[in-house]
Amino acid sequence: MSGDAHSTGTRLDGVDGVSAGFLAPGGGSVFGSTPAEKTAAANTIETELEPNTKKAADGAKENTSAAARTLDGWETASGLKKLTETWDQQVKMLMGRLSAEKTSLHGTSGLFVKNDVRTGDALRALGPKSKLEGL
Repeated sequence: MSGDAHSTGTRLDGVDGVSAGFLAPGGGSVFGSTPAEKTAAANTIETELEPNTKKAADGAKENTSAAARTLDGWETASGLKKLTETWDQQVKMLMGRLSAEKTSLHGTSGLFVKNDVRTGDALRALGPKSKLEGL
């Protein structure tokens, strides 16, 4: 995907060729997705992105640490050790963000349902039914 602001591709909700921006063609369909799509995206994070990111991060850390041990006594070794510390911090931040996104996706559907129920309750509480109802 290029750095162009108007690039298109497949989004987590499975829509091909549509920018994720809110001004993209299709309006409402770009903003919303079904609870099933949100669950699928959350499951993708849980079953693919999180474990694969951890595996790749652990592998890079192991390789960098091995290189640092090989170069022990050289300035390069201390640089690699510092790099490993920075890498660990960045991986922790990424894993935290993935986890937060997963949790948000799982929770969004429930929030929409609760909001709909509250709105319905509020509308019913406005007063008596119309005299035209039931005619």
